[in-house]
Amino acid sequence: MMRVGVIVGVVFVVVVVLGCLKNGEAVGVGLSDNFYEESCPEVESIVRAGVQSASLTDPTTPAALLRLMFHDCQVQGCDASILVNPDGVITKSSEMGSTKNFGIRKRELISLVKSAVEAVCPRRVSCADILVMAAHEAVAFSGGPRIIRLPLGRRDSINPPNAGLADASLPHADIGLDSTLQLFAKKGMTIEESVAILGAHTLGVTHCINLQSRLYSTQKSNATNQNPAFELSLKTRCPQLAGPTASKISFMQNDLTSVIFDNEYFVNLMRGRGLLNIDSDMAVDSRTRQFVEKFAEDQGAFFRAFSSAFVKLSSYGVLTGNRGVVRRSCGALD
Repeated sequence: MMRVGVIVGVVFVVVVVLGCLKNGEAVGVGLSDNFYEESCPEVESIVRAGVQSASLTDPTTPAALLRLMFHDCQVQGCDASILVNPDGVITKSSEMGSTKNFGIRKRELISLVKSAVEAVCPRRVSCADILVMAAHEAVAFSGGPRIIRLPLGRRDSINPPNAGLADASLPHADIGLDSTLQLFAKKGMTIEESVAILGAHTLGVTHCINLQSRLYSTQKSNATNQNPAFELSLKTRCPQLAGPTASKISFMQNDLTSVIFDNEYFVNLMRGRGLLNIDSDMAVDSRTRQFVEKFAEDQGAFFRAFSSAFVKLSSYGVLTGNRGVVRRSCGALD
């Protein structure tokens, strides 16, 4: 069993330029790295303690929290809408009703941390901020970078969650490189940052159901560096006739150090061991290959670019001020 401990990550100061993109979506406007300095100075330590405790019990926690934040932020910005359960249960009308949110876990952990924060700072800290802080702590706990100046001040959504919006906003497992770069460019990311944010795949697993098209489609990826032996191993682990239920249960580790945040993901891409189409394509496309090579050789460079990309993703299009609320409970629109 892989031993997991608190690995000291490289510390980087990320300078966030607050402003607007060309399409008018605010990036970080109204956020501040010292937002809770007076209203709830204990919040970061509470979140850190909750994430560390859960991660020691379940080493897959960091990967789940990072994916949870990504899926929340991709739908109308980080507003904790993915945490809302109408009538206390998951229905087709909730974001979790979207098939693209298959495998999302640890929502209950955010609610537990929120309860701990509420006991100290009632109705002051949003679920959206707690979710972003938890994802940040998850990365740091796993050995990744700790961002010193993490912008805070997000508000929670006040509108009912929408599965249809989640379906439309979340990228499909077979998304191509062009669409991926466009998606992140809208959030103000450079190509280097876009490659770096995909490095989040260094944590966790990929379910076989998300590999079926990549392995068995008649329209193959443009990638030319796919390792034949590795592709054969994928097909053995994820057979075409396994059926939807088996494909949802079976999975592949994203890399051999799937509970440690490191640059092994990029090392694998250079060896032709990418799981998804986007993984394989990045290693050969002229726009992205240089950054894949750079990050495979220099983990510090990856950490710096990832930190910047994390801030941009978590700050894009968020609700601030009176445009949102601070929920008492993350699962209810109160």
